[in-house]
Amino acid sequence: MKTADRRQELREKLLDAAERTISRRGLAALRVRDLAKEVGCALGAIYNVFPDLDSLIFEVNSRTLTAIERHFQKLVAANDERSPSRAAAIANLDRLAYGYLEFAAKNQLRWRALFDHRMEEGHKIPKWYRDRQRILFSLVETPLSTLRPELNDEERATFARTMFAAIHGVVSLGLDQKLMPLPLAVLRQQLSEIFDTLGAGLAPQKTPRSAGKQAGP
Repeated sequence: MKTADRRQELREKLLDAAERTISRRGLAALRVRDLAKEVGCALGAIYNVFPDLDSLIFEVNSRTLTAIERHFQKLVAANDERSPSRAAAIANLDRLAYGYLEFAAKNQLRWRALFDHRMEEGHKIPKWYRDRQRILFSLVETPLSTLRPELNDEERATFARTMFAAIHGVVSLGLDQKLMPLPLAVLRQQLSEIFDTLGAGLAPQKTPRSAGKQAGP
């Protein structure tokens, strides 16, 4: 087997092992020595494939983003309309919100790793990973283009992230049960009510505020 092939095989084994660890025991349980033992390689061999643990975690989290995206795409594709109405756009946002809750509830440790990852000092989020996040957000931007057609691309992208942050807050607090214990059915109903309210308020505005002037989260 060629060196490049062996390197790629080890890379996939390490990613699979890291993903299993995170899925079963959470991000805090991920240790380089444990990974080396599981895949049967020397500790130094890991750093020939990944420069550091952060790089490995970003790759695993990218797999999780892909899984969420595929879950979203199934929900949207099943209800696709060539010329979506406002009601259909709101319904799609509602489905995406519930899909996010559904994925998070079924894959809590993988999902939490997306937000629990803290990089070593001096490290930055890779551009490729930010681009990967943008693909996911674009699924939220699509129905927003129907609801707020007057927004430009930058404003719509900002709005999509703000909306995601709001939904993430509801899902995160609900699953953590930090405010009060809420069954999934109740959380689902709360999300639906949020989008009923949004449906009444997301009307095109004649003088949209510039994305650069909006207050930060």
